[in-house]
Amino acid sequence: MTAKPDPLDSMKANLLKSTGKTVDEWAAIVRASGLEKHGEQMALLKGTHGLGHGYANLICHTAKGTLDEPQDDMLAGQYAGKEALRPAYDALEAFARTLGEDVEISIKKTSTAFRRSKNFAVVTPASKTRLHLGLNLKGAAPTDRLVAEKPGSMCTHKVHVETAADLDAELKAWMKAAYDLA
Repeated sequence: MTAKPDPLDSMKANLLKSTGKTVDEWAAIVRASGLEKHGEQMALLKGTHGLGHGYANLICHTAKGTLDEPQDDMLAGQYAGKEALRPAYDALEAFARTLGEDVEISIKKTSTAFRRSKNFAVVTPASKTRLHLGLNLKGAAPTDRLVAEKPGSMCTHKVHVETAADLDAELKAWMKAAYDLA
């Protein structure tokens, strides 16, 4: 079985091909701008330089050094002060991994995406007592539990998760459906 190419390596190569600059050269431009806030840096890259959202985000994280932060450290940071939610996250991740060999776990500073060709679910510790599990279930009718997100949100629906026991047959079916759509 051939190893899948690292999506970040592909993205960096495509950035160089389409702009003529490496991600490190772009990161130097961001650092030289003096802009500190992520949103301001994104506006600079997208507005002034015409880059797309994905490339701009990659560059901003490279400029701040957060791209290379170890995944375990980022996950621990998400649950610092919210340790009671970690078993619920672990159950969601374990189930997501059973959906297929192509599932990728993409840990960021404030959330974790479960991906296939695109995100099918995003877990965010929303408070000390609740996770938001965002799901991409285009066309699914909302329920009291499966709440519709605002148009234009990263996910189409969200479910509040408080404990590992919330990962019941209904939630598993929604996660499987989102995986199948990705």
